[in-house]
Amino acid sequence: MDANEITLRPAVEKDAQVLSTIHIAAIKALPATFYTQKQLLAWRNYLEKPDGSNMLKNIQLDNCWVAVEHDVVAGFASFIVDELIALYVHPNHQGKGIGRTLVKHFCNEASQQGIDKVLTTASLYAEGFYLRLGFTMIKREPHQLRKRVVVPVAKMSKTLVNSKK
Repeated sequence: MDANEITLRPAVEKDAQVLSTIHIAAIKALPATFYTQKQLLAWRNYLEKPDGSNMLKNIQLDNCWVAVEHDVVAGFASFIVDELIALYVHPNHQGKGIGRTLVKHFCNEASQQGIDKVLTTASLYAEGFYLRLGFTMIKREPHQLRKRVVVPVAKMSKTLVNSKK
C-alpha cells in the first residue's frame, strides 16, 4: 500500500468505540506464542466486546492519532511527549504500512518538539517491527497488566534527527 493512501488525524471522542474494537481484534489475532491465553486476555482488559469508555480516557489524556484507510479507521497510536504508549492496527489492515506511518508520525512530532530520543514498551510480538524502524533494545523486563498479570516486554528507544537543532 502506498503510504499516501493512509491519512492521519487526531482521535476524537466518537472514535473511542472503534479504537476499542481495533485493540481487542489485534490482540485476539495473536497466537499464544510469547504470551499465554490468560496474559492475552488481561492485555485486552478482559473484554470480549468493545468498550469505548476506557479508550475515551486515552483519547483525552494522551496524544492519540488514528490512521484512516479509505474512510475506515484502521489503526491508532497514543503517545505522551517522548513515549509511544500504544500502537494497534486492525488485523484486516496489517502489513500495509499503517503501523510504520503512525510510528513515523510520532517520531516527527517528538523531533519537532526538540526531543532527540523516544521510547516505547513493546510486546515481544512487536519487537522485530520496532527494530526494523530503527529502535534499539534497552532491556527486557516484566510489565504488570490488570489483576496483577505480568508479561515480559521490551523497553526500546530510538535516537531522532532533531529538526530544532
